Amino acid sequence: MTQVAGSELGERVPGRRWTVRLDPVGRGSAEVRVSCSRPACAEQRLPSTAEGRTAAVAHLKAHLRAMPAPRADTYCACRAEGCHPHLPDTGGRARTEPWRCGGPVVLAVVADRAGRWWQALECCSRCAAATPGARTAVTSRPPEAGARPAPAVAGTPQFSDGQAAATSSAVPGPRPTPAVPRPVPPRRRRVPEKRVSQRIIPHDLRPESLRDELVELGDLFRAYQRRDEPDLAMLADLQERKARAFLTWSDVSCDVTLRLEATRAEQAAAVIRRQHQHRTGEAVAGEGTGVARLLTVPTHWEYVRSVLAHVAAHAPLPGAEARLLVLMLTLRTAHSGTGNLVGQDLNGLGLTDPSSLVTRLTTTGWLDLPCTVEDLLTSRPENAVPITVPSLVPTEDGSVFPFGRKTRPKLSGWAQRVVSDKKLRKKKASAPTRLLALTLATRTDAAGRLGADGKGVPFDDLIAHVPVPVSELLLLIDQLTSLDWLADTAATDTHLTATLTDRVLPLTCPLPE
Repeated sequence: MTQVAGSELGERVPGRRWTVRLDPVGRGSAEVRVSCSRPACAEQRLPSTAEGRTAAVAHLKAHLRAMPAPRADTYCACRAEGCHPHLPDTGGRARTEPWRCGGPVVLAVVADRAGRWWQALECCSRCAAATPGARTAVTSRPPEAGARPAPAVAGTPQFSDGQAAATSSAVPGPRPTPAVPRPVPPRRRRVPEKRVSQRIIPHDLRPESLRDELVELGDLFRAYQRRDEPDLAMLADLQERKARAFLTWSDVSCDVTLRLEATRAEQAAAVIRRQHQHRTGEAVAGEGTGVARLLTVPTHWEYVRSVLAHVAAHAPLPGAEARLLVLMLTLRTAHSGTGNLVGQDLNGLGLTDPSSLVTRLTTTGWLDLPCTVEDLLTSRPENAVPITVPSLVPTEDGSVFPFGRKTRPKLSGWAQRVVSDKKLRKKKASAPTRLLALTLATRTDAAGRLGADGKGVPFDDLIAHVPVPVSELLLLIDQLTSLDWLADTAATDTHLTATLTDRVLPLTCPLPE
């Protein structure tokens, strides 16, 4: 207990103070010891910090229950120590001014934030209020005339480890006089903030038309983010409106950052607009067509569809695998009825039994070979096999197809590029799947949506080119969707609606509008 010299301390009783500490026993041990500054309290040893903290809090509770209420004539224990717990550290002992202390004497509890010590002391209410983390447990009452002061009921101080050191209410005594509640100021109604692009729109922004435009833009951008599907044209329009609005806002408020954001919005609008034009196949100024398609001329697209229609009407063998093989050989020999073939051209089509199919085509007379089927399947580019399709050899009336010698390799190369697509090849897609991919690539609009108007393709048209049952056709559609060929797939009883993905959009041959 610190002794303070002076007449005032001699006339008043010094305030009580004691501390309960939690310290480790030593290195290499998890044990802790709980000690109390009061001489009558013995030291305790606990096996863990958690148990030690519980024991320390319980020990302090016992002291609070056993001690009487703070005495009204007590000298402030905090002032006796120079009020150092709540005075700024000036490097020396700060002088305690008389005006710093005052109010009724209270029993305050201070706890270390790290949970290493707990301290109880009798001090004035001003020091208790100024000490960080201090909680008032009991307040003294002025003695009544001819009556002996009775102990009061302790409160519930809070400790750093989250446990409450509630004092006991078993000690009878009069209840403290309730404090007069402070008047609660009326709550101001908070006006909701309007934002656009993470910027708060001032409620007093003028002109009002500019503020209305910014508020509407913020609502439109948030609504766009909730859309199920993107609309690049709409987003580009919003960015252009944002650029104009932010430029005006910058002029009104003289904020340079708003002008910079307006420039970024203008650049974003240009990029998004270009993406939309590329996506839909619209012509971009100075760039020709929007999508860099493998077949760039609309006439070539019609040639491809004419070959597909010819094969669907004149295929010598039934089945989707035979249809794909006949289509590839037709494109290889379309101009003169003859062409060169190697084994890889057949082995890369996903056919179940290419040898059997080639044998059947030669047996029917549709295909002529100068060698055996086995020699054809094992041939390499350096010794390509010349093949002949008699039905495609030009007659006196001309060739079966209207395109010339330079166009045929382009059409054949397009078909080879489609059937040997990286994902189809990696997943070892079947021949019917590749044939369906070829067919769908010729049944889209400029944006890659199936059908000339984006309303889909009839199942009857698909089955005419890919001769499989409807149930199997649906499985092939699912497979193409999983291979990132199709997106937004939906099927009705009569039509298939879908969109070819951006990855394969260059392989499409759009239908005429």
